[in-house]
Amino acid sequence: MKNIIIASTSTLHNGSYLDYLLPELKQHFSKATTVLFIPYARPSGISHDSYTEKVKEAFAKINKSIIGIHEFQNPIEAIENAQGIFTGGGNTFVLVNELYRNNVLDVLEKVIKSGTPYLGTSAGSNICGLTMNTTNDMPIVYPPSFRTLGLVPFNINPHYLDPDTNSTHMGETRETRINEFHFFNPQPVIGLREGSWLKVAGDSIQLKGSLTARVFRKNQIPEEVLPETELKDLK
Repeated sequence: MKNIIIASTSTLHNGSYLDYLLPELKQHFSKATTVLFIPYARPSGISHDSYTEKVKEAFAKINKSIIGIHEFQNPIEAIENAQGIFTGGGNTFVLVNELYRNNVLDVLEKVIKSGTPYLGTSAGSNICGLTMNTTNDMPIVYPPSFRTLGLVPFNINPHYLDPDTNSTHMGETRETRINEFHFFNPQPVIGLREGSWLKVAGDSIQLKGSLTARVFRKNQIPEEVLPETELKDLK
């Protein structure tokens, strides 16, 4: 049974890393003593070691140990044997490229769908969708494919931002970019605002947190959905 948290962000304004999610994560990883961390997205170009240390500090608050996937000679075996898995944020293109380069995308999908508890934040959440095409990141590397884990039957836009009605900025809004995506692609997109997450338990997909999420369907008016809304049938 799938057991997944898909969070828009790791850090809220004026908060510490993962603090707002720690109570949820304590329960989510209750059966794990050690969580495998995938640092491939490398925010700001941070090293895998430095990123892993940052995550260790956060998970120590809920008495969980962290080990980075880069510390294993065989990353496939590391995923197969993991008690829990966390993929952090950063650049989605870099993350997906590394997943393909290390030949771990398929095994990661397999173990998560088989029930290994998984947490994704930002880029680590974007890859839970059908493709990575609704990321907000610059294409600084070129992955072999935009196909991702397909853990939910739609695409995800983390860090979703509403237009600022007081701004003089005349460029594209996030909604405009998602409409452009829908010109070429049929699947729905969920815009997850910061502080929101999706809880996947078996076939159930529920919006969690205190904020609404914005759902985009091709050729339809976007819809706001409330916390606790069931999204498993979103098509």
